[in-house]
Amino acid sequence: MRFGHAISPDGDPILFGEADGRRIMLGGTLDDLLQDEGRLARTRENLDARFAVGEGDAVVEHAPLAPPILRPGKIVAVGLNYHDHCREFGVEPPTSPVLFPKLNSALCGHGTEVRWNPAVTSEVDWEAELAVIIGRTVRHADLEEARGAIFGYTVVNDVTARDIQRDEEQWLRAKGLDTFCPLGPVAVTADEIPDAQHLAVRSRINGRVMQDSSTAEMVFGVDELIATLSRSFTFQPGDVLATGTPLGVGAFRTPPIFLSAGDVMEMEVEGIGVLRNTCVVEDGADRREEDA
Repeated sequence: MRFGHAISPDGDPILFGEADGRRIMLGGTLDDLLQDEGRLARTRENLDARFAVGEGDAVVEHAPLAPPILRPGKIVAVGLNYHDHCREFGVEPPTSPVLFPKLNSALCGHGTEVRWNPAVTSEVDWEAELAVIIGRTVRHADLEEARGAIFGYTVVNDVTARDIQRDEEQWLRAKGLDTFCPLGPVAVTADEIPDAQHLAVRSRINGRVMQDSSTAEMVFGVDELIATLSRSFTFQPGDVLATGTPLGVGAFRTPPIFLSAGDVMEMEVEGIGVLRNTCVVEDGADRREEDA
């Protein structure tokens, strides 16, 4: 089953359920459903019955969407969590997870714009990642409990201002600028992805493949991350865990490649879909043209 939020003509998010290329509109939000396991289970049963008799409208693939989680309690992101990315970064794999937050104000959905002010950053990079949506409260979890706490998965683009990241000792501002956390296109329930450690992860910029790896490259797997981190803080329904990016970001290419006005980013995780966003430099300037 897939859940997401369409954007209504007046800009409000509308929850939908999706299966087999068809979509049924629902009331409320996924955030609300995750707070009530009984209501969530009843909603899924109802959707299964309605899809079974052929209800639902055809999915429009390119329609803009709001993030599948609108108000996460927290967005915990993991850095340097792929062996191949550590190699391109020039460091040894960490012995414990490297963590940083993504801000709720950075959230945006599929088909929307990623925007930045060139006076703030001129080295904007992409990072395709598998994101985990927590479905129940979990603390001091073992691996089985960690796995059972997963509601589902989605795709996140951990957009990063590399110049800010390089100049500052912590990553909050570099990772937290407005619109720097595209999330979507939909949330795919955990039963649809029985093995999260063997999923292809890819990114394309203007159609050119930049990242092409697998979650098998993770230093710390999904279940291990949740179990380990739950010893330090409580995960709650609706929290999001971004699990790291593989080899192929722009900053470590020769020469480096950074995003520019009009670029189209496509982040893809096998079994979930493609998260697509267009880049906008807020004053309309294309920094690469200015520097040429």
